[in-house]
Amino acid sequence: MTKSSPPIATSLNFESKKIRRIFHQDEWWFSVIDVVGALTESSIPKRYWADLKKNLLEKEGFQPYEKIVQFKMLAEDNKLRETDCANTQTMLRIIQSIPSPKAEPFKMWLAQVGFERIQEIENPELAQKRTREIYKAKGYPDSWIEKRMRGIQVREELTGEWKKRGVKESSEFSILTAEISKATFGLTPNQHKDFKGLKRENLRDHMNDLELIFSMLGEAATTEIARNTDACGFGENKVSARKGGTIAGNARKNLEKQTGKKVVTKENFVGLIKD
Repeated sequence: MTKSSPPIATSLNFESKKIRRIFHQDEWWFSVIDVVGALTESSIPKRYWADLKKNLLEKEGFQPYEKIVQFKMLAEDNKLRETDCANTQTMLRIIQSIPSPKAEPFKMWLAQVGFERIQEIENPELAQKRTREIYKAKGYPDSWIEKRMRGIQVREELTGEWKKRGVKESSEFSILTAEISKATFGLTPNQHKDFKGLKRENLRDHMNDLELIFSMLGEAATTEIARNTDACGFGENKVSARKGGTIAGNARKNLEKQTGKKVVTKENFVGLIKD
């Protein structure tokens, strides 16, 4: 199956071999091709993985297609390409089927990566620090990173409030987010992405400074309104989302009137990402 690429992707080294990974739904997903290449020294790891998938299904009854998720990752040609990825549990299962003296050291390496995630859960400041480092490594300017990090905090505060107020995750979260965005920018998130020429990229990772600021304003205002009105359930929080977005939208329109410039632009950071 194929999922949209989450906002944060990076890579680690195992015995000088680069292992690409991506954070999605509170866990790390690793490039299977990279792991195969690191363990087997195969000159064509893609072919090795294709044969291994077939053997896993035919000989062991393990269906890797149900466990594998494809994410866009930066390839050797510096282009984003669909890449088979597995979480830690599935990766350990795959490793068991690869005859390699490096298998046990790699399992220990995976355990260390998992430990880092536990550390981040216990100490959120570590997660923030690592996220800052990732953005900096990609080439984002420090001033933009500060706004992006603040935006993440504002977003987490809002979604935490929604959870407490009986809003269901995924579908209802996305609807309410669209309400805020439509009132703030006159565009839904999908329309905003299309305008910027984005596909699977994370929209907020490609917003300019003002877009980030007005996104924060809309979401912070929505949080405050929901609290002050004690909004309960999806319907009442939808009203709060529209009101919060309208506050940000009116501020945006006033700024545009004063400057003669549009806040929403086609500007993005697609060409910025560094290997």
